[in-house]
Amino acid sequence: MAMTPRRRARISRIVQIVIFVGAIAAFLLTANWSVINATFFNFEKLGPMFPGLITVGLKNTLYYTVLSFAFGLTLGLILALMKTASFGPYRWLATGFIEFFRGVPAILVLITFGFGVPTAFPGVLWPQPVTVMVALGLVSSAYIAETLRAGLQAVPVGQVEAARSLGMPAWRAMITIVIPQAFKIVLPPLTNEVILLTKDSSLAFILGAMATQFELTKFGRDGVISLGAGITPLIVAGAFYLVITIPLSLVARKFESRTARTNR
Repeated sequence: MAMTPRRRARISRIVQIVIFVGAIAAFLLTANWSVINATFFNFEKLGPMFPGLITVGLKNTLYYTVLSFAFGLTLGLILALMKTASFGPYRWLATGFIEFFRGVPAILVLITFGFGVPTAFPGVLWPQPVTVMVALGLVSSAYIAETLRAGLQAVPVGQVEAARSLGMPAWRAMITIVIPQAFKIVLPPLTNEVILLTKDSSLAFILGAMATQFELTKFGRDGVISLGAGITPLIVAGAFYLVITIPLSLVARKFESRTARTNR
């Protein structure tokens, strides 16, 4: 007698459950929990990390993220407008910039501005927040520019034509009609860009810093070296990144669902 599709699906589901439960049980029975606790959950040794991890590390991570996003958003909007301009050299310049900074790693840009520029131009030494802002902002602006360009092109042309027919100058129609609608369209990917910048701010530790300039990753790395708590300091630092990124992910999903409802 042939097996029905429903029965095959039920058997397949039972097999998957048995394998899943068996894998978990095997891990629980064979794991060396004393070593795991000492390596991953040795929280009693983390006292020296507080309150600096919050008052300095978390604060600086948010500070670097906000600075980089503000810089990247401003430059990204300029690049998006250049990419959609009718003047050819503007488009070529914007395209070259975008392709370059989308193609190079953020850490390479950060090293260039943190160590290369002071070496090439003696006497030029930017504060670390400025270095992080410019380096991460340049990389971010390339992605933001493409996102905003898509948003600008998604605004119906008829709205601009209607504004022009009423005597509104092209620049005013762009500022008051096109750009606000484009930002509304691209809010979800822009929120995701903030999440990426939050994680990329961890690269700032390669520049070296005074204690007042430490961010979360620097606290975690130094804690691994000095506290003898295994990688527990990195686990805690990662948890603080999640405190930032999970709410942003929820906001992005909310924007996406709202946009989907609007388009229906």
